[in-house]
Amino acid sequence: MSSTTRTRPPLRIRIRETFSDPVLRALTLATLISTVGRGISLTLVVLYLSLVARLPAEQVALVFVVGSAVGLVASYLGGHLADSVSARAMLVGGVVIAGLALASYALVTELWQAIVAEIVISIALGTNGTVRSAIIARAFTAEARVSSRAVLRTVTNIGITAGTGVGAVALALGSDEAYRVILVVGGVAYAASAVLLLRLPARVDAPRPVAPGEGEPPAERGRSPWRDPRYLLFSILAAVFAIQFVLLNMGIPLWVAHDTVAPTWVVSVLFVVNTVLVIALQVPLSRGTHDFRRAGTVTAIAGVLMAFGCLLYGAAGGASLLAAVLLLAAAAVLHAVSEVLSQAGAWGLSFELADPRRPGAYQGMAGMAFGVASMVGPVVITATALTLGFLGWVILAVMFLAAAFGVAAIAFRAARSSRPVPDASTP
Repeated sequence: MSSTTRTRPPLRIRIRETFSDPVLRALTLATLISTVGRGISLTLVVLYLSLVARLPAEQVALVFVVGSAVGLVASYLGGHLADSVSARAMLVGGVVIAGLALASYALVTELWQAIVAEIVISIALGTNGTVRSAIIARAFTAEARVSSRAVLRTVTNIGITAGTGVGAVALALGSDEAYRVILVVGGVAYAASAVLLLRLPARVDAPRPVAPGEGEPPAERGRSPWRDPRYLLFSILAAVFAIQFVLLNMGIPLWVAHDTVAPTWVVSVLFVVNTVLVIALQVPLSRGTHDFRRAGTVTAIAGVLMAFGCLLYGAAGGASLLAAVLLLAAAAVLHAVSEVLSQAGAWGLSFELADPRRPGAYQGMAGMAFGVASMVGPVVITATALTLGFLGWVILAVMFLAAAFGVAAIAFRAARSSRPVPDASTP
């Protein structure tokens, strides 16, 4: 081994260095607390509306359809506003509002109340997501942006898992009062995380506009993402690949329950496999994806893994019990690694393809595209895998592969044509 080869520092040193930045430290601690609260809400809200508020299934579905539509608009507008007003103030206010609205579900007894609560939650959560991304784009260097997103996603998975465990207490007790009390606990925890966000330094805000002096031209506002064909195409293709999240949360449970001989408890095992692998792999596999070529490479690999995973999921439909379980487990591993790689590539490209003068608007565009994927994903999965069986899984495999290769092509082309641009995190 060459004497110039660098050795990696011990884990405790790397952790200390990672959290030495005040922005990442505040975001990480706040995310951990807020996602515990969010995990509680995700576990209980649907069942609360159905079992406690006694809303019919179609009304429960309507609540979340309305919320998703509102969230789409909020994602873009939140990022757009973060380019002109204080991102720190917006995030603190949005977290408080979202937490109180989540807690207010404990008072819901009628449809209109549920819709109002979900609209407020969707506006706040949609805004919070893109404002947080704009803060990361503005506060960190290129490499640190992706690593920060990876750290926050890992912490998010840990927090939601812990929140799910707390929510299970209400499920075990089964009483209306238990649902209400623990929903309030979740909402208050989410809102309380805003205290940590008050520690964010001023550099996370957009620079204040300075009046030009005599003979000085006005500062350039930057390009709108709506007039950036490359970013629009990237957002669309990345959104198509993001349907894999809907596949995990909706498609796989229905496929296992209705189209395979595997027991339904296997679904829980598959979710655990996904969560563990994401927590373990997201940070290490995200390194270097601020580089266009690296981002393109990992995205292409993600497409291949996802395509093979779809074929294995589909093959489980006609397999014996043992074979079905093994095929589903193998597919879940490929799916999880693909998810990690695709997210890493998408984060790097969403930052590096954007105009650094308008990070909020560009992150808002990316967030809105992800929201569209969440809305159309159930329709796509139902029309393919859940209706056509193995043929539908083949169609999904081709769709994911094409989307990933499209993103990779954009990345490789950007690598060939890129010129140094000012970094949003530097003065």
